[in-house]
This record gives sequence, structure tokens and C-alpha cells, in this order.
Amino acid sequence: MCWRTAFRWPPPITWGTKADLDDRRRLYRVEQSHIRDYPDGEREELRQILQELGLSGGVLEGAVKAVAAKPEKWISLMLASEYGLGPAEPNPVAAALTTFLAFMLAGIVPLLPFILGLPDPFLLASAATGLVFFAIGASKSIWSLSPWWISGLETLLIGSCAAALAYGAGSLFRG
Repeated sequence: MCWRTAFRWPPPITWGTKADLDDRRRLYRVEQSHIRDYPDGEREELRQILQELGLSGGVLEGAVKAVAAKPEKWISLMLASEYGLGPAEPNPVAAALTTFLAFMLAGIVPLLPFILGLPDPFLLASAATGLVFFAIGASKSIWSLSPWWISGLETLLIGSCAAALAYGAGSLFRG
């Protein structure tokens, strides 16, 4: 096993989408230069990666030769196995638009009782916001390992704490 796959550098952390894209492109250039400057060492790393996937003998050697003949595929495989990067590049514009729309949709909920002039708007806004937090958490369970109700309660708890802190901070500035 090569040192990069053994120690996973850089460590898997989440940054902003633009930073992820920049880092991916930097790593791409690093692998590109490794293949250009150290083709035998990189071919050996490729061989080790394919061995870990269960290939051996002639099939392994054929796969190494086939992948090494296509630098784009070779680099993509190295990025996935050495750095844990998926095949798709992140899209900063799509991420920004999605975040903006989600913020607007979820952010309007606590304002609606006040805008619509409903009775006891603070209680309604609090309840509606709690439901939104729970729904967001429950929907998150589609890709998480938690059951929907645990994921919903977790997001409700975190969101409620954040809302309480924001309310408390806002109360400090109320004249």
C-alpha cells in the first residue's frame, strides 16, 4: 500500500464548494505531474490499487496497461483511490443557488404568521419552524444511516438551539 492511501492526505474535511473544486484541480495537476515525472512509480501505485480491488495475474497486468493508456481515466482512478474524490466535480453555482433557495424557503416560514397577521404569531412561527427543522432532518435520512425520526429529531434539536441562541442574541439588542 502506498503512503498516500495509507494516511489519506489531505484529510477528508468539508470546505466550501469552490474550495473543493480548487483543491480537486490542484490534486489533478499533482497526479498529472507524478505520472509525467515518475511514470514507473505511479504505474506501481496503479497496480497496487487494482490489486486491492481483487485483480491479479494477467488480468491485473492488462488492466494496468489499459488504464495507464488513458491518462484521464488513470488520474480519475488515482483521485478516487488516493484522495477519496468522486468522479463528478462540484458545481459552486448550483450549490450556491440550492443553498439560497433552501434558505429562502425555510427562512420565510417563521415570518409567515407575522406577515399574514395571524393570532399569536410567535407561537405559530415557533411551531412551524420546528416542523420545518424536523422535516429537513427527516428528509436528510434518505442519504444518512439514521432512521428518519432520529434524523428529524437531531435536526430539530440543533435548529432549536440555534434559534434560541439567535433569539437570545436579538433580545440583547432590543431597546
